[in-house]
Amino acid sequence: MTQSRPQTLHKHRSKAVTDGIARAPHRAFLRATGFDDEAFGKSIVGIVSTQGENTPCSMGLAPQADRARLGVAAGGGVPVTFTTISVSDGTSMNHGGMRMSLVSREVIADSVEVAVRGHAYDGLVAFAGCDKTLPAMMMAIVRLNVPAAFVYGGATLPGHAHGQQATILTAIESVGAVQTGTMTPQHLQGIERTCTPTAGSCPGQFTANTMAMVGEALGLSPLGSSMMPAVYSERLAIAQRAGQSVMRTIERGGPLPRELVTRKSLENACAAVAATGGSTNAALHIPAIAHEAGIDFTLDDVAAVFQRTPLIADLQPGGKYLARDLHEVGGTPMILKTLLASGHLHGDVLTLDGEPLADALQRWPDADGTIVRPSEQAILPTGGVTVLRGNLCPDGALLKVAGLRSLQFKGPARVFESEEDCMRSVAERSYRPGEVLVIRNEGPKGGPGMREMLSVTAALYGQGMGEAVALLTDGRFSGATRGLCIGYVGPEAAQGGPIALVQDGDVIRIDAAAGLLELEVSAEELAARQARWTPPPPARLGGVLEKYAIVVRPARQGAVTHSGAVEWPYEDTGH
Repeated sequence: MTQSRPQTLHKHRSKAVTDGIARAPHRAFLRATGFDDEAFGKSIVGIVSTQGENTPCSMGLAPQADRARLGVAAGGGVPVTFTTISVSDGTSMNHGGMRMSLVSREVIADSVEVAVRGHAYDGLVAFAGCDKTLPAMMMAIVRLNVPAAFVYGGATLPGHAHGQQATILTAIESVGAVQTGTMTPQHLQGIERTCTPTAGSCPGQFTANTMAMVGEALGLSPLGSSMMPAVYSERLAIAQRAGQSVMRTIERGGPLPRELVTRKSLENACAAVAATGGSTNAALHIPAIAHEAGIDFTLDDVAAVFQRTPLIADLQPGGKYLARDLHEVGGTPMILKTLLASGHLHGDVLTLDGEPLADALQRWPDADGTIVRPSEQAILPTGGVTVLRGNLCPDGALLKVAGLRSLQFKGPARVFESEEDCMRSVAERSYRPGEVLVIRNEGPKGGPGMREMLSVTAALYGQGMGEAVALLTDGRFSGATRGLCIGYVGPEAAQGGPIALVQDGDVIRIDAAAGLLELEVSAEELAARQARWTPPPPARLGGVLEKYAIVVRPARQGAVTHSGAVEWPYEDTGH
């Protein structure tokens, strides 16, 4: 007869809620949720998702989160489910709602922290599917530093239109084609109806899939989980195993999230982004995750890894293939194993289960040669995302170079004070080839909220002008953006950065090969403009944007909103 394990073995934080005479009222509340005497002796694990009907990215999360309950229960714990909000980038784009997208990252991370600490849960399994929800969950996990796992909900399957494969990016870029008269509204409607056939996130290497890959590279997610489509039934098994994994971590006492998120694993995450031509947003989110671990990891650190990492994966939007294609040949582990083989990855970091990454990757296939190339046959010698420097961006700026035909551009500036002003000009086609379109006042504070400009960039591409003009902003770009589009220019205009001093007709020089972004105006003239510059009077915002604008930090630091990692001072057993 096997001796049973003591039920108190797993209990840590939740003793503050369940143990002792003074906790009788607490137990009474929990009994009303279905707890019994046996449950009070077990670990309590929160299972959180952003399940909702506001976006296809989140619609498939509930079954996965429910399956994680089985894993927690099988490991001897008590699962407790809860949900939090999400903002759909797909429907908040190109209007005032996009100001809420990056803000939602902080709201989600804060809400998960509040729930887990407020109820003294012993562990956490987190599910997310849309762009900002992924880094938000990872930020919360690292901030809480409890045994945890992050599981991405998966991408949609590609759709079709007029006899060809189509995705949401096809629909976005086709708007510009209708504006130029090269496509009929009826043709666009056909694309709209069939380009996104299932629940799941955007299927290219846009922000969601990029950050899902980051989760694996950091050791916060199960290896091989991120590129699997949302509708694949195997996701249920992955979710169940994630619940079991958290219970094993509780029993062993580690590895905890801050043991997984180290400078080495952060560099691995940056390498995965660069190697796949991933979203520029990762350079905002990776420093924010590092901040939660107490690691000073800024855009400069991201840039160093981007510079030394080859582009080896042929993924959309700069390339040809989608997440499903990568999953079918080997997924994220294939990327990581290829980088490890060429010395571009740290193999001594830990996976979610505590195994050295180098050992775990040996069970996965080598580069297939088509979707993923060996590093010595790289598409580009340096990463698909590059950081620019110069007198126009002392704090740096980001450009996705994957898929660009030319890495140099020079032209006169046409300045817009907001995204709406630029979008109006693009829709009316009142700009000219060879210009550099400058959109300012869209940074973290100035926006506030640092909006994405996908509608503008996609319209330019759809009009056939994706590389006939350049676009730069102190705001952000979507992971689906392609073309000569430079974002995250810092310092932002609202803080008196050089982008605030640009005037119509000023010549701007871009040299992505040399990492340069220069305003060809003399230092004396810039100093004179700076002396005359006054910040615009702040609008009275009210609500969450007002609070966000007060506390948000610069983009180079991840646009975070608090001072960083601490050991929470209020934990006790409640006795």
